[in-house]
Amino acid sequence: MTNRYFYSTLTRISDLEKQGFEVQPIPRDQWATGDYVVGIVQISQGQLGQVELSQGRMAHVMNGDRIVGAFGVRQATLEVVGDWRAIEAGGQMQDMTFAGIFGRITSQSSYAPAMTPLQYEGHVLRRQQKVCMQDFVMAGDRLPLRCPVILIVGTSMSAGKTTVARVIIHQLKQLGLKVVGTKLTGVGRYRDILAMGDAGADAIYDFVDVGLPSSICDADQYRGCLRRLLSLIAAQNPDVVVAEAGASPSEPYNGSVVLEEIQPQIKMSVLCASDPYAVLGVSQSFGFQPDLISGVTTSTSAGIELVEKLTHQRALRLPSPDALPVLKALLIRKLGLTQACALASP
Repeated sequence: MTNRYFYSTLTRISDLEKQGFEVQPIPRDQWATGDYVVGIVQISQGQLGQVELSQGRMAHVMNGDRIVGAFGVRQATLEVVGDWRAIEAGGQMQDMTFAGIFGRITSQSSYAPAMTPLQYEGHVLRRQQKVCMQDFVMAGDRLPLRCPVILIVGTSMSAGKTTVARVIIHQLKQLGLKVVGTKLTGVGRYRDILAMGDAGADAIYDFVDVGLPSSICDADQYRGCLRRLLSLIAAQNPDVVVAEAGASPSEPYNGSVVLEEIQPQIKMSVLCASDPYAVLGVSQSFGFQPDLISGVTTSTSAGIELVEKLTHQRALRLPSPDALPVLKALLIRKLGLTQACALASP
């Protein structure tokens, strides 16, 4: 019977779905982050696993199916911690994100969804050489990013960053601006930046486009990849960039490097918080003073009142209709837009 192959989100920058390759195990000392590998689904007959495909669609997989993904690292505060370097001699591993980031889970929240278990079958090879994500990153001139950036960060994962990004992008498009949406740190789920595209972004990018399965890596390596990513964005000549930094600035996803690299371009910052006290934690530990607070903590009027009492900063529940005029006015002021531009929007 022909093996069924599923190509995960991390293969979307590659040609693996169109061009042939071989699958063979290689010595452990040759493994590295970003290597494309094949895992055999290991679940009970009759059960289903899930994988996010290269187009962003979720698909069900069954026992014996093959998933093409890449080795990576994840350190999620609310779901899963794992690393390809923790894979033991037997080759058992998991798809740690549904997006094809393969490693062995070393810690998992009881609230996290079940991750698909896999058996390492081998590396993706061509001409007896392993194939890696970096192989598909195009070299080119480095362009500086000079346009304004709206930076969205969170106190943790699932704090509401992507929802807020969508609302802001929609407002910016109503103001007649060319917008690029991007996710600069986190793990490689396609759904987040696809949501930005659905909101109207003219182009979308993330760190997968420059060959990283997640932004957990050496700071110097990440800095080089980030500059390449910012160059891709600059080539689109946007009026404004809406940039999401996945997870929180205090987690090991290189959020501090992002702030160092784009600080001069940040014209507005939004902190999405999981609860009011988390706002204080991020502000005090990371020295981050946002222009606006939103996210899960603003789900009710009580949350908004407590945030504003603790921080003396503006909090908005987005996309609540009564908050949109306030958001629009803030965007116009922070971006220095003309009154004519403001009047042109619906």
